[in-house]
Amino acid sequence: MNTHQPSDSSQKTGLCALLTGGLAALLASACCLGPLLLISLGISGAWIGHLTELGPLQPVFLGAAVLALALAWHRIWGPTQVCEPGQVCALPPVKRAYQWIFGAAVTLIAAALVFPFIAHWFY
Repeated sequence: MNTHQPSDSSQKTGLCALLTGGLAALLASACCLGPLLLISLGISGAWIGHLTELGPLQPVFLGAAVLALALAWHRIWGPTQVCEPGQVCALPPVKRAYQWIFGAAVTLIAAALVFPFIAHWFY
């Protein structure tokens, strides 16, 4: 009888933390960077003004993003775990993709943190 339970590969690789951090980073930048990006792309409308209502929640989203990405960092670059062949954590292209997504989320968080200081140049 096999008592070994299959481990959740997303738990080992930090995919859930990575996606949570990415979503929180998007929400953190939606109030300030979102309208500027949409208008720069030629997308306009009265609804864009409603994105500024997310402004008071930006510190909450930034905090959630930093915590989730810290956990994702530990899972992606932390101590190597033993992976069985065929699991997601054993595939180098998957790990590389997670690292790229992590970098994009960190860049977005950095932009959300810096943007209030340079916003007067754009508006």
